[in-house]
Amino acid sequence: MTFLYFFGYHLSKNLTRLFFRPIIIGQENFPPRGGFILASNHISNYDPPIVGSWCPREVYFLAKKELFPNRLMAAFFRKINAIPVKRGTIDRMAIEACIDKINEGHGMTIFPEGTRFDDGQLHPPKPGIGVIANRTGCPVVPAYIHGTNRLMDCLKRRTKMLIAYGKPLPAGWAASFPPEKESYIKIAETIMSEISDLKIEIHRKYNL
Repeated sequence: MTFLYFFGYHLSKNLTRLFFRPIIIGQENFPPRGGFILASNHISNYDPPIVGSWCPREVYFLAKKELFPNRLMAAFFRKINAIPVKRGTIDRMAIEACIDKINEGHGMTIFPEGTRFDDGQLHPPKPGIGVIANRTGCPVVPAYIHGTNRLMDCLKRRTKMLIAYGKPLPAGWAASFPPEKESYIKIAETIMSEISDLKIEIHRKYNL
């Protein structure tokens, strides 16, 4: 863990706790060791640091390539565990980088929808997460985040900020599918379904 990641991890966590008092559920669902995928819905630019800072293990995440315009910025984002990705296309280099990190025993945050949707709704997933899960065979921890697209409402306690980490899809599950496009889509849809189930459960429990 780099100093910048350590600093950002605790800064994000403490600021979120101080200003928004988030409800955190399911931190015990992360595997204690080995590579894994943290798969979450995506409703705000603040999701990567917030979702990651409440995860009990260090995680990497994808960031749009535009944030790496020069060596200085590229070095900074790499120090906070960001991996550049080209948007709007299948970025095979980014996929390989994710696979490498997971195979090295690290956690990888992936947003299955592929981009941010601030309407609060869940959207169909992209197959990229299916490729990564299939090729690594690692556990997949689904997560649902609520409220990060309404920070002022959370600050004024008009709504709740909440992060729920669900029970993981087990190691080997995704690897049991044949390595083909239909499998990647099916894996991605199953992961998104787990996130949807979390959303339904959390909204019912907390009257969101």
